[in-house]
Amino acid sequence: MSIRGKAYIAGVYEHPLREATGKTVPQLHAEVAKGALEDAGLTKDDIDAYYCAGDVPGLGPLNQAEYMGLNVAQFDSTEVGGSSYVAHVNHAAQAIAMGHCKVALITLAGRPRADAKENYRTRPGGGPPADYAFEAPFRPVVTNMYGMAAMRHMHEYGTTSEQLAWVKVAASHHAQYNEHAMLRNVVTVEDVVNSPMISDPLHRLDCCVMSDGGGAVIVVAPEIAAQLKRLVVKVLGAGEAIKHLNGGKVDLTYSGARWSGPKAFEEAGVTPADIKYASIYDSFTITVVETLEDLGFCAKGEGGKFVADGNLISGVGKLPFNTDGGGLCNNHPTDRGGITKVIEAVRQLRGEAHPKVQVANCDIALAHGTGGLLGSRMGSATLIMGGADA
Repeated sequence: MSIRGKAYIAGVYEHPLREATGKTVPQLHAEVAKGALEDAGLTKDDIDAYYCAGDVPGLGPLNQAEYMGLNVAQFDSTEVGGSSYVAHVNHAAQAIAMGHCKVALITLAGRPRADAKENYRTRPGGGPPADYAFEAPFRPVVTNMYGMAAMRHMHEYGTTSEQLAWVKVAASHHAQYNEHAMLRNVVTVEDVVNSPMISDPLHRLDCCVMSDGGGAVIVVAPEIAAQLKRLVVKVLGAGEAIKHLNGGKVDLTYSGARWSGPKAFEEAGVTPADIKYASIYDSFTITVVETLEDLGFCAKGEGGKFVADGNLISGVGKLPFNTDGGGLCNNHPTDRGGITKVIEAVRQLRGEAHPKVQVANCDIALAHGTGGLLGSRMGSATLIMGGADA
């Protein structure tokens, strides 16, 4: 069943905190839920479906629904890392189209910075997750897995560190206007390549920030959207895909966006050339370059040149991206910050982004989430949205 035009995003909210010492994760979830409901002009009692992922302690939606006093007929705790919350919008739209619910709440929250300072782990027992059994003996860390993918892309296509740096440069140009962004200083290519090496060839400024906070999204049925006194955003199309190691036969130069993107474009009835703004998951600069290629914004191997031409900078390039500063500069709550990609895309479509980065005549936008690891197994989720008249 196609979801095109059968669901709308009516409310969004991003938590302003970047360090949440003194707050619990359930409390953060409740605060972002309240913010999104107020943005939509709805109340807690209107919610009949709830979606969250692994950042909710314990039994996920069960515990958090009790904490917030929700009575829902449908719930979803799909956990695919950074792509979780982009996928949740798709799942909510499908449920609404099938008549299973009318108002779906999606929340994300976390406090890794506060946890680090308080010196305890949110994952009891420590060690790598069970699904990384084959990699675990080699003790890889996240940066290793992305550095490996970046090095292979460089080997295959001649991509350079200077080209990757342009992704951070673009994000920093946007973050300077975001009062809540963790890194607001505009950086240069030289700043990026001269920052400390973390995992060759990735430098410190090639990596995302780590923040507390979170966000929420409200997805509603058309009849609910028609009653609201605010701009709503139409869900046009979505796609999901898993890329894994395929028993060792793996190409590190592409992501699951190779499959999720075409599905979303087909359902939405648009092409990459129609996209006015793109929210791209930016855990590392290489994540953005590979995703842009796989979504069809440039040919495979041309991502480095595409970003180095300044195409990601609002007001300058042909594909403004992450105008809130993204994970590279603004925030990356928990290790699954994909919901912020949806939130900024909604702001752009409603004309509510900062005036310095607002894309003119923004009527079609894309949000993409990458979960797991670029150098291992990952979930990819692509969402295409438009204005109410799209």
